[in-house]
Amino acid sequence: MTEAWQVFDLRYLWPAFVGGIGVATVAGPLGSLMVWSRLAYFGDTLSHSGLLGITLALALHINITVGVCAIALLVALLLLGLQSRLKVASDTLLGLLSHTTLALGLLLLSAMEEIRVDVLGFLYGDILTMTWQDVMLVYGAAAITFLLLIGLWQPLLRVTVDAELAQAEGVSVAKVQASYKLLLAIVVAISIKIVGVLLITALLVIPATAARPCAKSPEGMALGASLIGVSAVVIGIFLSHFWDIPTGPAIVVMCTAILLLTLSFSHFKSNE
Repeated sequence: MTEAWQVFDLRYLWPAFVGGIGVATVAGPLGSLMVWSRLAYFGDTLSHSGLLGITLALALHINITVGVCAIALLVALLLLGLQSRLKVASDTLLGLLSHTTLALGLLLLSAMEEIRVDVLGFLYGDILTMTWQDVMLVYGAAAITFLLLIGLWQPLLRVTVDAELAQAEGVSVAKVQASYKLLLAIVVAISIKIVGVLLITALLVIPATAARPCAKSPEGMALGASLIGVSAVVIGIFLSHFWDIPTGPAIVVMCTAILLLTLSFSHFKSNE
């Protein structure tokens, strides 16, 4: 009887639920902008740099989310600086930064023999180990991101639709794009514990793609992406708890399942 009750005792999951919902909510609008701007590769670059941030945080004995956020912001600023100075295509720079930071992270992790860490937990997420301190950090970063995103939303939409026209209308395209990349770096940092280094871009891109067929406006797509992300997080945590499977991959698979449902619904509706 006691073992059966423990299966349904979900009290220890509350930080995971609350933290995951916060991340999925803010990832919705940023993921929508990523899909419109075709910046998925940039998201991959930031997520791969997360391993370097984790190893530095462990070495310096600071909060892992803070370490990841610092490195992600540094990579975003480095990309912006290199783009203005080097005559190299953006995807080439992204590939350079992505694989270099990932390799550096792996090298530093292997060199720290005195620290024993769960590498798979960092790669695929470990949301069930979230504490209320982690949740407060997530919501603090998410609140700052939301406030900045509200002020940048219209300029971001105009730049995404037509950067040259936005420039002609007086929008500072470079500043708007730089601001978005920095916001994205913050969200990548707070997503590490949810889905891990390798699956962060999926949490940004898949819900936004799933919301696209049913949305009638950019704001509708952003809201739909947030709702889909939240649903996937909640269901993924439940599946992980009851079936004893990795939580991060379970969340991403649920995002993909919802994507297939929305695509099927859209196809059925178009054939009516």
